[in-house]
Amino acid sequence: MILKRKKREGAEIVLFLIAFSSLFFLIGIVVVLFAEGLPVFAHVSLSQFLLGRRWYPTSSPPQFGALPLILGSLLVTAGGLLFAVPLGLFAGIFLAELCPPRGREILKPIVELLADIPSVVYGFFGVLVVAPFIRDFLSLSTGLTAFTASLILGIMAVPSIISVIEDAITSVPRSYKEASLALGATHWETLRQVVLPAASSGVGAAIILGAGRIIGETMAVLMVAGGAPVIPKSFFQPVRTLTATIAVEMGEAPVGSPHYHSLFGLAIILFLFTLVLNILVESLATRGREGRTR
Repeated sequence: MILKRKKREGAEIVLFLIAFSSLFFLIGIVVVLFAEGLPVFAHVSLSQFLLGRRWYPTSSPPQFGALPLILGSLLVTAGGLLFAVPLGLFAGIFLAELCPPRGREILKPIVELLADIPSVVYGFFGVLVVAPFIRDFLSLSTGLTAFTASLILGIMAVPSIISVIEDAITSVPRSYKEASLALGATHWETLRQVVLPAASSGVGAAIILGAGRIIGETMAVLMVAGGAPVIPKSFFQPVRTLTATIAVEMGEAPVGSPHYHSLFGLAIILFLFTLVLNILVESLATRGREGRTR
């Protein structure tokens, strides 16, 4: 008995140390981001950095306007969600409620496989197949546009959205469905008026997680978005995102230079975006748990 208690206490100590180390690494990342990013404001004001319309950090004098990059990221994220959310919602509902068991055994691994494909593979597919098709079909000068990036990133986000929505729907208590059917509702009425409202917090969390997946993507968007650091006036023109800018320019920026610190400033913006998304996901998940316990 004493030996079992000591083993349990030892396991608890190990788990505590693992959890503490995760927190330590997170704090370290935040400290490094702000320590390297805040010095950029010695060269440019916060308003100029966030609202400036020109990003030319190597010009003379350098210009650190991050607004084109922020708008490019938001445009690609919104466009990706327009593609991913309807597909993910309908596919999640189908897998959770309508798909026969044999079909689920086949489709579920396919969805998981799509989530495991490296982003560079999606990028090559976008460059070699999607971009030329969009260029020729819409008679554009280039197929590397915000629309192409949104389409590719939307496809990449679909598996995550499907999985979360399926889990949210299957976690709805069976008694809800049985009570609705017993009152005379059809299967579709039960799904629309009982199951989906009960799973709404999970569906919202899936959408926000999809947004986080899209806004944090680097390689694929770097390959298919066109890489133009200009304020987008159309969905069918090249753009550049925050992640792509950091990936492209970090290797060329001298350590300690204003350009170097400005890239960390972009990373702070990206970190704050993802922090807000994660807080929203946790809030929705908590609301869903509280709703199911009532």
